[in-house]
Amino acid sequence: MALAPWLKGHEARVRYLETTQHPDGTWGGPGEYALVPTLSAVDALQDHPAARRGLLALRKLLSLPLKLPDTVAVELIVPALADRLGLRTPFDPRPLHALRQRPLPEKLWHTLEVFGPRPEVRAVDGIVAASPAATAVQLQGPRPGPSLDYLEAVQRRHGGPVPAGVPVPLFERSWIIVALKSAGLDVPDPMAGQIRAAFTRDGAAGGPGLPADADDTATALHALALCDSPRPTDALGRYREARHFACFPNERTPSTSTNAHALQALGHDRVLEEWLRDMQQPGGFWLDKWHASPYYATACVTNALRGNEKAVDWVLRTQQADGSWGRWEGTYEETAYAIRILSHSRRDVSRAMVRGANFMQEWGDRPHPPLWHDKDLYAPTRIIQAEGTAAFHLACAVCR
Repeated sequence: MALAPWLKGHEARVRYLETTQHPDGTWGGPGEYALVPTLSAVDALQDHPAARRGLLALRKLLSLPLKLPDTVAVELIVPALADRLGLRTPFDPRPLHALRQRPLPEKLWHTLEVFGPRPEVRAVDGIVAASPAATAVQLQGPRPGPSLDYLEAVQRRHGGPVPAGVPVPLFERSWIIVALKSAGLDVPDPMAGQIRAAFTRDGAAGGPGLPADADDTATALHALALCDSPRPTDALGRYREARHFACFPNERTPSTSTNAHALQALGHDRVLEEWLRDMQQPGGFWLDKWHASPYYATACVTNALRGNEKAVDWVLRTQQADGSWGRWEGTYEETAYAIRILSHSRRDVSRAMVRGANFMQEWGDRPHPPLWHDKDLYAPTRIIQAEGTAAFHLACAVCR
């Protein structure tokens, strides 16, 4: 919004920020997950009364001991937005300043809004790194063409507000196929062909203008294998580190879910299996950089390892009274992951699975809380629905 007040739907975006501000003055998720959205909203609203409340909330938030969530480029976004607002933070701004002095790596084009337009940045069909914000900053005004058409279409689809990343067709198709096929359900044949066509020599990218990465490459390879349309796994080799795979070159933190997906694509890799087991937390779960919930990471790893009884113990121990599971509260999505984890157990866990399925059945058409990591938390609804469908199928299977 701060980058493109000239884009249609500006008033609707202001109203969206007005109505989504929390009573404490913040925006976004709980705790540390409020920092980036609140910085962004205050920067966009400027002199609006909601911005003044947000600024007070930011000063309070920044006075607390705070660990940044591992969201996309958070170590760059926070210093950049804080500097624009005249706020001091305990986070080192030197990496941001260094990047501003040299060509920007392609993996950071998705966060172009903290750097400004760059001559090295290229759009694909008018889209910069599958990001409305990056596209707006590179466009620099309402100049007719594919980029403006893209921005107008995205804001029109969502009634003014725009998501952090769109479109991401390979990401959605790959995750949906894996969720459904691995639970014994079918998917339309054309989906496999669309995934196969998206591969380059570097692998697969989640959406237009994004670089290929290990996570999308591995999940797409696994999806194709499940559809009886396998292709060589050579493209994964460029992401190999000593014991695990990096999502991108020069990665700041490794991803357990990405490495679980790599193991599924490869079928077997003893060193990688050991690395994944080493990453298990003492409580029996895994954590990940692409999702706020340990239920997601734990489901990914137990899928790849074909079960883990310590993880099953953790899931059974953390089921809530209403049959659900969740980091902050019981959710449809996290309950689906918990059912998936239990489905690998050699024990009789049918009662817990059925209780979870009953909770999901009662969820109805309520919106899904954002739990996935981009620059902020988001909810890929189609993927969540596919995971839910798979969980219902797995729960029903234990009742037969």
